Amino acid sequence: MARIEAVNEQTLIVYLGDKIDEAVAAEVNHAIFQIQHALGNLITDIIPSYHSILVSFDLSRTDRFDIIKRIKQALATHTEAVSNDSDKVIVEIPVYYGEDVALDMADVCSKTGLTADAVVKLHSEREYRVYAIGFSPGFAYLGSVDDAIVMPRKSTPRLKVPTGSVGLADNQTAIYPSSTPGGWQIIGRTPLNMIDWDSETLARVNVGNRVKFHPIDRDAFIQLGGVLDEF
Repeated sequence: MARIEAVNEQTLIVYLGDKIDEAVAAEVNHAIFQIQHALGNLITDIIPSYHSILVSFDLSRTDRFDIIKRIKQALATHTEAVSNDSDKVIVEIPVYYGEDVALDMADVCSKTGLTADAVVKLHSEREYRVYAIGFSPGFAYLGSVDDAIVMPRKSTPRLKVPTGSVGLADNQTAIYPSSTPGGWQIIGRTPLNMIDWDSETLARVNVGNRVKFHPIDRDAFIQLGGVLDEF
């Protein structure tokens, strides 16, 4: 049963669970389209997260009590047709895991007891779900990593993480779409631009998509536009 709480006069949070897992993420993904389908242009913004959805609405056309009633009715409607194919989309991301870009690989190996090759294999052999987009435009939170490479965030974050850096934090992995401060453990870098300015979400990937990392060598990284000397 969804729990709905007010954030402010024209924003609500719809809670669909309290943990990060595939079932809750699928429910969030489905609920987004149920709400959009039922409420249409009453909604001004809708932002999914791991187990909740932030919903902003047009206060000139409805009010909090009406919108809560409408959301509950939408979520109670069992319409299998109200969905999308975002969870069927698989996005392949090339990653160079070389030591000149894998800034924290030595620490990851030390903490896990694994070789760099083993870390790369575990990181790149599984498919990740996009659970949320946030922190900065295009920053996708992906999960979950293999238990053997679960890593805490750095105790002292970097002031600047190079664009395209691929990192680990807790049981998640992510790609820095731009150069920003950050505390994730960096194990590689992609040459791809993760920000798509022509996309409604600004991101190359969207919530519900699947991401598969594909290891590439240094030459391929450079040929694809990768930058090694950003700093």
